[in-house]
Amino acid sequence: MRERILIFGGVAIFLVLFTYPVWHAKAASTQAQPPKLQLPADAKECVAPISSMRAAHMQLLIDWRENAVRNGVRRVHATNGKSYDASLTRTCLGCHSRAEFCDKCHGYSGVSAPSCWQCHNESKLISGRAQ
Repeated sequence: MRERILIFGGVAIFLVLFTYPVWHAKAASTQAQPPKLQLPADAKECVAPISSMRAAHMQLLIDWRENAVRNGVRRVHATNGKSYDASLTRTCLGCHSRAEFCDKCHGYSGVSAPSCWQCHNESKLISGRAQ
């Protein structure tokens, strides 16, 4: 009989600790708001639809890199019919700021910054030595 009390007590403590984040968030009734991204004023559209960019922008950048490095394909034709440089620095960072766009979403999502920034950075873009 005594073991049952200890077992039920242990299970109850485990459940309280395991579900603490859920009921604490409900009690606090606060949710993180999605970041308000500063979209470029002069650009009307991106290289892909917004929903596609939100879901698969890293795969797009990886495909660009692989095609540019391995196949020499440095121009891409987007779904909107336009042609763009397959370049993070010249194409994406030409419209978007890393601090006002990339870092806000990555911070909100809890995603660490990708290795893109080891080579591609705005100081090189501003100084005219684009990668």
